[in-house]
Amino acid sequence: MTATAPRTASAAAGFQTLETETRIDSLPVHGEIPAWLTGSLMRPGPAKFEAGSQQLRHWFDGLSMLHRFSFNDGQVAYANRFLEGRSYKTAKETGRMSYSEFATDPCRSIFQRVQSIFSPALGDNANINMVKLGERCLALTETPIAVEFDPDTLAAAGVGHEAPGMLTTAHPHLDRGTGEMLNYAARLGRRNEYRFYAQAPGDAKPRILGRRSVREPAYMHSFGLTENWFVLAEFPFVVNPLRLALSGRPYIENYRWKPELGTRFTLIDRKTGRVLGPFEAEPWFAFHHVNAYEEDGDVVADICVYEDNGVIDDLYLDRLRAGTNGLPQSRLRRFRISPASGEVREHDLSERNLELARINYRRCNERPYRYTWGNSSADTGWLEQIVKIDVTDGADSVWQAPGCFPGEPVFVAAPDAEEEDAGVLLSVVLDAHTNTSFLLVLDAQTLTELGRAEVPHHIPFGFHGQYVK
Repeated sequence: MTATAPRTASAAAGFQTLETETRIDSLPVHGEIPAWLTGSLMRPGPAKFEAGSQQLRHWFDGLSMLHRFSFNDGQVAYANRFLEGRSYKTAKETGRMSYSEFATDPCRSIFQRVQSIFSPALGDNANINMVKLGERCLALTETPIAVEFDPDTLAAAGVGHEAPGMLTTAHPHLDRGTGEMLNYAARLGRRNEYRFYAQAPGDAKPRILGRRSVREPAYMHSFGLTENWFVLAEFPFVVNPLRLALSGRPYIENYRWKPELGTRFTLIDRKTGRVLGPFEAEPWFAFHHVNAYEEDGDVVADICVYEDNGVIDDLYLDRLRAGTNGLPQSRLRRFRISPASGEVREHDLSERNLELARINYRRCNERPYRYTWGNSSADTGWLEQIVKIDVTDGADSVWQAPGCFPGEPVFVAAPDAEEEDAGVLLSVVLDAHTNTSFLLVLDAQTLTELGRAEVPHHIPFGFHGQYVK
């Protein structure tokens, strides 16, 4: 359901362009930042919502900016810089978008649209997430082109990786044993297929681990990973690839909601590429898998699900800036897939709505876990809370401050931590009263505020980030 309560504070500043690029050696700190934090929080995100006179249409379209918060002995340094890939450079030089974005498309002739499916001109506006692959930092989006960048200067350093397909996710996993990046890509053409692959830290080409043919590919923003399986959840939001070429509409507007298809889970063996499924469940839509693992012969997948794909329409910029509609509320739902019986059982793990969920990834990914942290909406209709949920019993705790809109909470484990939740959460928060942002540091066990570092300008709302050393 959608939250419809009137907004007591506006989140609209989080969807306004930030032009400023800066480096600040020491931000003003209130409270105390743990001295053991010695790495950096890296976050790409949309920051510019115009190209010349052309207005971008969707939150996911914004031109990417890199943000870095670096920690040293309780002090916090900050730097930001536009990600100067070819999408950004051509937009800056020409004053218009030259590459297709999520919901904003350059003007093209029918001939150009037809040609694009066979020889697509893909952009590299990597505004969703980043990963550290070996010693290389890569900014990611849903096109196959990842942009490498220098973690010190934030300067783009060219194409850092290309996925084996036209569409991919910005939520790869890292193989515990090899350090390889694991992901999936959708290859479109006369024969459409999903490809599951591994990318080594060096410059070698991706290694295909498995394939599955598909008639109408589903929009999938992430996937699950267990010790033995890739876990693919195909939600019934699908596309006829020819429509992408011929409709003349932006990328996401070619997808169609077909609830009669249900949600289809497929398991792909990480070692052999063997395919099991599909296993059918009720129709849902989701952006984010939270975790997956194996238990008693079953595969467990926890996902933040929506009743349908309406959330995509609610994230168009005109709606977000007007601030009149609340977001649909996603629920944390557990799916238990039984390969032996073909049955999928499902139930909610919490009464709270949850998005942008994180776990203690290094310790718990692919394994049973107890805690997840994420964002939740309440009175204003936008994400205004940080929540911690115990998935074993649904118990929760909340951080919230008047007029503040926190981003994704990134968990950082304390040195020599024994408990799963021992550490801190890092979140970039917009203060709507001042239209500035701050880095928030919370105790991950209690959600008690430890400290905050103030930035002299607003930081537009982003999606994901990583703590790296």
